[in-house]
Amino acid sequence: MENVLIIGSGPAGYTAALYTARANLSPLCLEGEPSQDMLPGGQLMTTTEVENYPGYPEGVSGPKMMEDFKKQAERFGARFEYKTATKVDFSTRPFKVWAGEELFEAKTVIIATGASAKYLGLESEQHFLNRGVSACATCDGALPRFRNKPLVVVGGGDTAMEEALFLANFASKVHVVHRRDQFRASKIMGDRVLKHPKITVEWNSVVEEILGNDQDGVTGVRLKDVQTGETREIACAGYFAAIGHKPNTDIFKGILEMRENGYLITKPDSTCTNIEGVFACGDVRDPVYRQAVTAAGNGCMAAIDATRWLEAQEG
Repeated sequence: MENVLIIGSGPAGYTAALYTARANLSPLCLEGEPSQDMLPGGQLMTTTEVENYPGYPEGVSGPKMMEDFKKQAERFGARFEYKTATKVDFSTRPFKVWAGEELFEAKTVIIATGASAKYLGLESEQHFLNRGVSACATCDGALPRFRNKPLVVVGGGDTAMEEALFLANFASKVHVVHRRDQFRASKIMGDRVLKHPKITVEWNSVVEEILGNDQDGVTGVRLKDVQTGETREIACAGYFAAIGHKPNTDIFKGILEMRENGYLITKPDSTCTNIEGVFACGDVRDPVYRQAVTAAGNGCMAAIDATRWLEAQEG
């Protein structure tokens, strides 16, 4: 039986592994299996340049940073397996977690399954991922690739408004593409976008295709007017999907308390879920910040909470 079983990886899971390993708890981390949609290490595994994480003054690739996180945790005795949790039973202790047919039992569980960015589903989105296609303006907007260049943001909610306003600090122009004739965003956010001199809204439009080449990456988008069916092209150096994120919490439905949008709920000022001994950290419980540094901080918190909880049980 494990002292600590961590479900998920990324900055939150790897940091939780580091802290619990240094507490001599020999944690086991189920990183997940490599797939087309997600790699062990989370969303950063598809991020080519990270310039806003402290300690990397020259920047670092997402995969290299996650490799560093993992190696540091392994140094103190954390163990990792490329397995995906498919079922859990938190009704009794020890807690039970299955990866397919394989059963793991643990005194405490830390959930760090993260969230996945939503895309339109175009093949060109995947083809140009990290070569002009992004789902995080805060992460990527200040990169040289996008500075003083025209950019496209897809979406009509508050997230899209925030992304567009942030990108306007760096871009020469920002096109917000929305399939309707009015935003779903709050009025104050929509008004800010509409009044911004560097932002143009492409109403009643959808992105039909992302244009580009292997050398330059994204060079434009082809838009389709949903009312007339007419198409037109817009030149841009970047395409930012801002249509939301989906927390990876399906296996916890009906077991752990979560918001309507699926994000796990934790108690105030802690990472404790509604089940004592089960903790959650990182993007799986954070619909607001979604940054590597906040996820890592969350992983630290969960590890400390789990360590103290185990000490209280044994004391």
